[in-house]
Amino acid sequence: MADIPRAELMRAFLALIVTIIIMGVGLFGAAGRLDWALGWWFMAAFIVLTVVAIVWIWRLNPDIFVARNRLTRQGSKGWDVVLVILLLACYLATLIVAGLDARFGWSTAPGWAVALGYVLFVVGYWGSGWAEAVNRHFEPTVRIQSDRGHQVISTGPYAYVRHPGYISANLLTIGIALALGSLWALLPVLIGIILLAIRTSLEDATLQRELPGYAEFAQKTRFKWVPGVW
Repeated sequence: MADIPRAELMRAFLALIVTIIIMGVGLFGAAGRLDWALGWWFMAAFIVLTVVAIVWIWRLNPDIFVARNRLTRQGSKGWDVVLVILLLACYLATLIVAGLDARFGWSTAPGWAVALGYVLFVVGYWGSGWAEAVNRHFEPTVRIQSDRGHQVISTGPYAYVRHPGYISANLLTIGIALALGSLWALLPVLIGIILLAIRTSLEDATLQRELPGYAEFAQKTRFKWVPGVW
């Protein structure tokens, strides 16, 4: 079994390479040039943070690489597969719109906004990584993982909110748009946040109905995203 996480670790680095290529094409293809400093700074930050996250999570929760090596599995909810595809489209659109913004000069984010973007990007990446590090059931799509001994996770960030990975994803994507210096890129980000709120509500209702112990967990950990808000 020890060889399986190592094989999945290599798969994760291969996926990173593919992701970098897709991101690069989306960003610089839309920008129409390669001499875009904000684009290169963002790509460098993404690569460094992702490598650190992969190594960190592999040390703490190597099972997650097996859990996340496929988009769907038997039992994945059909509505969630649709939402995941739409969310991925929003994330790609964020990069493309930012690149087009750089090409045509639709907006110019001030320096403080770009700096804030990197802060949100790092915090969001850290929050998402923390959630994955403590939750071996952090699969790409919603399903009751009876084949993997699905149980409620209430440690780490889950002691504070029920869906820490989602609020972290929101911070991360807002940070991406700002780090790339694009205010227009916040539009697909906003659409993604709305979709993620819908997904959160549907997933939470599913877990309360189908996962033993989750309804009690929801009564104890009252908020889905932000303590005291929602």
